[in-house]
Amino acid sequence: MNDLVIQTSALTKRYGHILAVDQLSLEVPRGRIFGLLGPNGSGKTTTIGMLLGLVRPTSGSFSLLGSGTSHAEALHRVGAIVEQPYFYPYLSGRRNLAYFQGISGRGSPKELDDLLEQVGLADRAGDRFQTYSLGMKQRLGLAYTLLGNPELLILDEPTNGMDPAGMAEVRDLIRSLGSADRTVLLSSHLLNEVEQICDSVAILSKGKVIAQGAVGDLLHPQEQVRLRTSDDAKAVEVLAALDWVEDVRIEGEALIVTAPHDRTSELSEALGRAGVYISEITPLQMSLEQYFLEVTGDVAGEIQ
Repeated sequence: MNDLVIQTSALTKRYGHILAVDQLSLEVPRGRIFGLLGPNGSGKTTTIGMLLGLVRPTSGSFSLLGSGTSHAEALHRVGAIVEQPYFYPYLSGRRNLAYFQGISGRGSPKELDDLLEQVGLADRAGDRFQTYSLGMKQRLGLAYTLLGNPELLILDEPTNGMDPAGMAEVRDLIRSLGSADRTVLLSSHLLNEVEQICDSVAILSKGKVIAQGAVGDLLHPQEQVRLRTSDDAKAVEVLAALDWVEDVRIEGEALIVTAPHDRTSELSEALGRAGVYISEITPLQMSLEQYFLEVTGDVAGEIQ
């Protein structure tokens, strides 16, 4: 079985003089929740449109669910929400789901109640769609994407416009959907969302991938520790004299020391010999927001 469910090679889309997606190369591993992160206008929705056959690429290539699978065949094993789901306002959640299940031919009517239960709508399944909160509408959209138990879910900004409570509901649900048998591609401009949900991420800026990898790898612990000592001024003097300490500075009521993690114990030893004692030592980790600022510079201001 191919370990990549999405693979693109130099995928490009140009609208006249506007280059929306520029030589995009992505690798989305099977069984992961993969984040496509970037500001509005970075090419996320255009990329998803090409993957789903809604937008014709200008050049480049891609494959879904393995290179030996035709695009038409692969789409039968994909569930997707692009921007926001649309349902009939005067039909109930269950009747909407049954209607779209019927016209799509995906799955069986027998699974509808199970899906409504899975997305937390069993108690409101008989209520009209127009009475649903935005979070409930998104959850019904997720139920639709799950019809037929697809191998790949593609979700474009699934929490867009929602209040914090609704966002938390949908995030928890999405987190539960990724498994060894199912992959989720999540497009978002929200750093916090991607950091909370995703295993891997590709960061887009102006149609290009500028970083890609496991979230844990991209958020690798910086070679920094925060120290609280009995004498910060003396500690700075002692540590700055060590040739393997790259930087030491006072920040608030603590010291921030940049040094190899495997020599952390030597910091304590050096300070102890100088009569300075440590009351706290905490490794620091880069947040996704810090990483984004580092790799994109001024574009980062567009990300929330």
